[in-house]
Amino acid sequence: MSDFLPTLIKFSSEARIILADNASCDDSVGFVKVNFPNVEIVLNQQNDGFAKGYNDALKQIDSEFFLLINSDVEVTENWLNPLFEAMSDINIAAVQPKILSFYSNNKFEHAGASGGFMDKNYYPFCRGRIFGETEIDANQYNGETEVFWTSGACMLIRSEIFNQLNGFDEDFFAHMEEIDLCWRIKRLGHCLKVIPNSLVYHVGGGTLNYESPRKIYLNFRNSLFMITKNHQGILILKLMYRMILDGIAALQFLAKGKFKFFYAVLRAHGSFYILFPKMIQKRKSFNPKKELFNKIGFYKGSILWAFYFKKIKTFSKLNMRLFN
Repeated sequence: MSDFLPTLIKFSSEARIILADNASCDDSVGFVKVNFPNVEIVLNQQNDGFAKGYNDALKQIDSEFFLLINSDVEVTENWLNPLFEAMSDINIAAVQPKILSFYSNNKFEHAGASGGFMDKNYYPFCRGRIFGETEIDANQYNGETEVFWTSGACMLIRSEIFNQLNGFDEDFFAHMEEIDLCWRIKRLGHCLKVIPNSLVYHVGGGTLNYESPRKIYLNFRNSLFMITKNHQGILILKLMYRMILDGIAALQFLAKGKFKFFYAVLRAHGSFYILFPKMIQKRKSFNPKKELFNKIGFYKGSILWAFYFKKIKTFSKLNMRLFN
């Protein structure tokens, strides 16, 4: 935090800066109070995960917009203005900047890159990142465009819409909660955009390392949560197909000797079965008119097929006719 907060303060003079502390055990709150007295602090009583932490903190803040930004993000000069200018379009619910890697600052960062998309089997990917493959930024994705999801690492969202949807789903705990929120936003007919004129650098893996078994567990489980809540169509068929794909992935982990990853997938499915009735209730409780669903950013092809069988590693080589 001490590495990135000074830059955030320097380049965000037009905004209130609020630190949401999720019951941290270190002296970070005391450090901020002493060294950055103009930063407001919201204290959560306990750490119940990323999703609930944000929800609890934002309930205490009255503002037209919420700009959610991770503590491991370095902002750049004039990063805020392009985001707020884009939000002058009332049809846009949320936007994100272009997100590059802090350690490899010529490459896109995994969590958001230059805007998020979703394929027909509900695998998320980005302009600039497909699965674990990140591209070098050569300004190839500098155009503003509508996307399917915006990154939780750095997202400007209308507070009215965030509150209308009760924020992040707290059962997710962490990882993919922003994609679930964006999916629900799209189902209400709203737009989401990436604004590459705004640039930030993200360390990534701050909550959990990208190769962490815990992250594997949350991603596999939360993907099933998202599908159950949001898929429009015959749910059981989509879930069965996705679980088969999960099983193949688990066997690949096993074949490579990644036993903790294999077990993480099994645990993810076990947790999903336990919480399946709760997800079905959430599915029933959120049922906007189907004709409002804004599917721009949805890829009607299989990103798995494109990546592993056609060996397409870059977003620009995908069949653009398959995008809504």
